[in-house]
Amino acid sequence: MSSAPRYLTSFQSRTAIHRFTDVLVIGAGIAGLRAALEVPADLDVLVTTKDRITESNSSYAQGGIASVLSPEDNFGNHVDDTLIAGDGLCDPEVVEMVVREAPDEIEKLIEWGTKFDLENGELALTREGGHSHRRIVHALGDSTGHEVMRAIIAKAKAAPNISIWDDTFTIDLLTDQGKCVGAVAWRPGITRELIWAKQVILASGGVGMVYRETTNPPVATGDGMAAAYRAGAELRDLEFMQFHPTVLYVAGSARYLISEAVRGEGAYLRDLHGERFMLKDDPRHELAPRDIVARAIFRTMERTQHPNVYLDLSHLDPAMVKTRFPGIGKVCKGFGLDIAKDRIPVRPGAHYTIGGITTDMEGRTTLPNLWAAGEVTSSGLHGANRLASNSLIEGLVYGAICGRNAAKAARAMPTTLRAMPLNYSAQEDAPTEPLDVSDVTNSLRALMVRKMGIVRDRTRLEEAKQDVEFWCRYVLAREFRDRGGWELQNLLTMAREMIAAAIAREESRGTHFRSDFPTRDDVHWKGKHMKSLSEGAGS
Repeated sequence: MSSAPRYLTSFQSRTAIHRFTDVLVIGAGIAGLRAALEVPADLDVLVTTKDRITESNSSYAQGGIASVLSPEDNFGNHVDDTLIAGDGLCDPEVVEMVVREAPDEIEKLIEWGTKFDLENGELALTREGGHSHRRIVHALGDSTGHEVMRAIIAKAKAAPNISIWDDTFTIDLLTDQGKCVGAVAWRPGITRELIWAKQVILASGGVGMVYRETTNPPVATGDGMAAAYRAGAELRDLEFMQFHPTVLYVAGSARYLISEAVRGEGAYLRDLHGERFMLKDDPRHELAPRDIVARAIFRTMERTQHPNVYLDLSHLDPAMVKTRFPGIGKVCKGFGLDIAKDRIPVRPGAHYTIGGITTDMEGRTTLPNLWAAGEVTSSGLHGANRLASNSLIEGLVYGAICGRNAAKAARAMPTTLRAMPLNYSAQEDAPTEPLDVSDVTNSLRALMVRKMGIVRDRTRLEEAKQDVEFWCRYVLAREFRDRGGWELQNLLTMAREMIAAAIAREESRGTHFRSDFPTRDDVHWKGKHMKSLSEGAGS
């Protein structure tokens, strides 16, 4: 299916700079650092991240972490809510495991210094869309990710066996005889570096930047997914991209997430004329799961021919609103909006990549010696639609699992690592004429919004496929020497596979809605995953 080169860059083992480690963790979000912290102190861990360590989707998470922590709630409720949101595609065994391990992970975060918000001396719990009970712990009002990552980063930096490399772009995974043996990376001042590892854990996040409108930071370009694909690992469920219903929309400005917790605390969604349109769309009203709310907003925008809808908090206690959502309040104030009394213009934006690298319950991928955790994976927890605030807990639970299992596997291998005679040279006929990387990137991101967005149909998907395949033909064969070029190649690789999966799934389920197949089809599609596997890669 892929005519692209195995590696994005040339390298020569004989002349390269080499680094050796027991466990290599690619990605420094909550899943990656949790994995690193689970590796025993007698094993060396190297954590790489392509930007600053604070730049990850985990750090930008607002709402909180879902966990059963009150006597009114129980594991069965959380499991049921997750399965309902997942629309028939979750792995019930995975859901049960993550839900049951969640409270212990919350306790560990507290031990490591995370300061969650309290109410009367107890953890303050809120409710979000799709949840039957108040079970979301949060911090600093609406800056949970920032506080959690502050604590976990400090813990990782204090661990003597963990080294952290910022500004390190993982270009590709190294493979030898069908196994992952490390990675080829770029660092400032060092053109190429070969990192050899007994075991590799991918925790590099999602691919939200493939869409023009997204809540994700610029680092979310699917690099880990694309590298795993080129290395021969199986990916699945790439048709499922979760669109967050409420992203601040001010024309010409950057997009900012307006947390699910805003609706959890009672905010209303209104159309241009002030009507609460969710009253007619779903019995759960504004607290319906994200896929349902996002499509309702999409239909409302089409009906009113208005570029957005509005979040209304004016009926809530102003003091509570400003205390609970200080970060959102500050952002909105910059646009002259008072969240306690003004209607906030919002529209959906790409938020969470539900599909990814196939993993089992132990965190294994289909490529030996490669493990994966967090948004980079398709673990079976989220199914066709992620339940709000289940992402950070997945990163914690699976990060811990991957850290334990990778450490065990590394310990069973020979003590001494050595560099292997791996070499790769770019194709002799690779295009060399100038290419405007920014223009192609922007064109791709705009195309994905228009033709691979919230509502899809075969005609638009086939048009998208044709355009992306054309770009792939003259971009993927090139050898770039900078981050922007590699990110474009990864975005194109992921877009091509996402579109192919969306064309193949001829039904509507979860976040994947086909207007030409508008109903869920359990006869042909129940429990069926769309798998994507690179042909001939991994050698």
